[in-house]
Amino acid sequence: MHKIRIVGVPMDLGQQRRGVDMGPSAVRYAGLYERLQRLGHEVEDVGNVSVPVRDEAIVRAENWIESNGGGLRHLTAVIEACTAIYAMAQECANTPEIPIFLGGDHSIAIGTVGGSASSGPLGLLWVDAHGDYNTPDITPSGNIHGMPVTGGLTFREAHLLMEILAESRKVASLDVVEINPILDDGNRTAELAVELIASIFGQKIL
Repeated sequence: MHKIRIVGVPMDLGQQRRGVDMGPSAVRYAGLYERLQRLGHEVEDVGNVSVPVRDEAIVRAENWIESNGGGLRHLTAVIEACTAIYAMAQECANTPEIPIFLGGDHSIAIGTVGGSASSGPLGLLWVDAHGDYNTPDITPSGNIHGMPVTGGLTFREAHLLMEILAESRKVASLDVVEINPILDDGNRTAELAVELIASIFGQKIL
């Protein structure tokens, strides 16, 4: 069994659509803590990393930073948040704990991946419906979290991947992002997220 640390990151600054900052609350409401405990894991929820709110004057004043014809939205605020996220991920990387970072948009990976890699080399498996091929110089949107394209896994493919990762016993950190309760119906996305997280920590669906 694992020692797991749940960390909320209510970040919605890496893109333009509002609502993903409520993702951590939605996943908690869907019963993540209790599900992991039932699977026999030791679980600690340490609350949320502090993230600037989009409507704060300091954030609104820096909506777009030009970069050779491209640009980045809310860059200073994203850096501030990801610096705090990095510190949390770095702390976990030096313990036996496995952190689950609940976003928020996936710009949080700037901090989570860097912090997790601080204790040595690691592999990164990125499952996403976004291409994330943009750079600051060519982005048409300025969204630090990437540019959407069609894609993604089916329900069964996602669970199978989680089960394979569980069997590998090599998972050291997990980001669960882009859950937007405003666009959801009855918190179904957060409930699915809990199911997938449970699969990566040992639950079987067959």
